[in-house]
Amino acid sequence: MSAEKTALIVVDAQESFRQCAFWTTDDLAAYVEKQQALIDGAKAAGIPVVQIFHVDSDAPFTLDSGFVTTLAELEITPDVTFHKNVHSSLVGTGLEDWLKANGISRLIVSGIRTEQCCETTTRHAADIGYGVDFVSEAMLTFTMTHASGVSFSPAEIRMRTELVLAGRFARIATVEEALGTARKAA
Repeated sequence: MSAEKTALIVVDAQESFRQCAFWTTDDLAAYVEKQQALIDGAKAAGIPVVQIFHVDSDAPFTLDSGFVTTLAELEITPDVTFHKNVHSSLVGTGLEDWLKANGISRLIVSGIRTEQCCETTTRHAADIGYGVDFVSEAMLTFTMTHASGVSFSPAEIRMRTELVLAGRFARIATVEEALGTARKAA
């Protein structure tokens, strides 16, 4: 049996979000610490790092805006970068072709927003046959308010997202668990 080759996917960790009305720094330091540990650990283990940027017609997400750049607090030198204009990192980006060409069968998903592009990328990847480690401690999201007026904190959104993904679409993993599995497979 051959080893399962892994890639780290860093979804939308970009300055565009800092321009949005919902942006807050409440969980930023914790996110940056875990995201950077995941990036550094992947590089040290020889795990390819894939950076995804969201690009669309909304002002902070257009290439011309100057905000489609790595979040200032992070240091990343990706092996490859893709731009997407939908929630899944696997739609119209060339990422799936790159993964296949490089023999990747497992993904470590991290980035911004937990319940949006990270969750959608995870579901899509699982549906097309990839194993996925969903590292929510290396993800960032923001408070959201339901139509009923009830607000959900980032911690509540993270818990809900883990609930619906666990065992069906992904293994919920810490930074160390995800890196440990990838190192063992290598």
